[in-house]
Amino acid sequence: MKIGIVSDMHIGYERFEDDARNQAAEALSKAAELSDAIIIPGDVFDRRAPHPKVIADAIKIFRDAGQKSGMGAKVLQKVGGDGKMYTQLPIIAISGTHERTAIGSENALSLLGLAGLLIDTNEATTILEKDGEKVAVYGLGGTSEEFVKQKLNEINPTPTPGAFNIFMFHQSIYELLPFSDDFLRYEDLPKGFDLYVDGHIHSRVEDTVHGKPFIIPGSTVLTQLKDGEQEKKGFVLYDTSTGKHEFVPINSREFVVLRVKKDSATPDQMAEECESELKKILSNKNDRPIIRIVVEGKLAQGYSNIDLQLHSLAKKYSSRAIIDIDSSRLETPELELQIENVRDSKLEGMPLKDAGMQMLKARLKEYKYSGKLDAAKLFEMLSVDSSKEKTLKAALESLYKSYDVS
Repeated sequence: MKIGIVSDMHIGYERFEDDARNQAAEALSKAAELSDAIIIPGDVFDRRAPHPKVIADAIKIFRDAGQKSGMGAKVLQKVGGDGKMYTQLPIIAISGTHERTAIGSENALSLLGLAGLLIDTNEATTILEKDGEKVAVYGLGGTSEEFVKQKLNEINPTPTPGAFNIFMFHQSIYELLPFSDDFLRYEDLPKGFDLYVDGHIHSRVEDTVHGKPFIIPGSTVLTQLKDGEQEKKGFVLYDTSTGKHEFVPINSREFVVLRVKKDSATPDQMAEECESELKKILSNKNDRPIIRIVVEGKLAQGYSNIDLQLHSLAKKYSSRAIIDIDSSRLETPELELQIENVRDSKLEGMPLKDAGMQMLKARLKEYKYSGKLDAAKLFEMLSVDSSKEKTLKAALESLYKSYDVS
């Protein structure tokens, strides 16, 4: 059986709304033509509560894909979850983190299920059949990272005997994003499945888990402007009988990361270098690409990032490209000098809390504070965890009531 894997369409993504809609439509349409069934590991929508127009766009996309479909798989049953199916179309999906809502409430993805445009297989198994071959798809929708391991232990997903089993989920993976111990690791995934499919990560990944293939197809639209998203967008076509798969590209807007590094440059020199490199890229581009200019190096003495007016460059070429500027890596002598001044000041060696206390006292004196609370008490109240709303509110009210506005 040929399975089309289409993920992270982010329909309704405002920055590139047309791209998100058009590329989702092409991906689903092509997958419906080439596949016996389609599985979608989350983030069909970009927001938890999409605008009605966005929902309408999604309905049209799924309806058109279903009408053009040559998909040959038959849906046999859905086991678990609510057990209900409102279509026989073999389009199997789960919600992602962008669609996640409170437990027990409907989300945008489940609404498409209720409309009969797909089968929501969250915490359930949907079983398909074609020519005597059975494929069972178990789905786990996007779950809070801190609870996902507990959730897996609770639901204990198990393969269906006599079927090719797919475990489909939507989570961060520690081996790919080693930022939090809460992230799932490969070893945390349930054993016994023949294919593991994840969404959430927008770049393509091919690996193995428990000795079986692990695939992330990547997103169908650019959203994060990261180096890894310079690859073509599309979906994956997996053949369960041969174990082989291929990436099927779609028409997607090209994304280029342009890195410009120059040391001891004036803002004008840096801008000229950026424009020169930008022209080289645009000289052989017919479509309007997305270009992220990453400025690195160090400005000349006496200049800061404020003097670097690269946004005028983005405006100048706006008809030929969508340009994003990142100057966060640019070093400035002025900033380094300010840091040195702080190090050499009378605050040197003073604990941060004490330095903050001195600054607060100075400000209270400047604004003629005459409240009942002294500076030490106010500092303690203002420096608590901001989640303690009542405490913070009391401190702010005390400041407001005592402030001399004359």
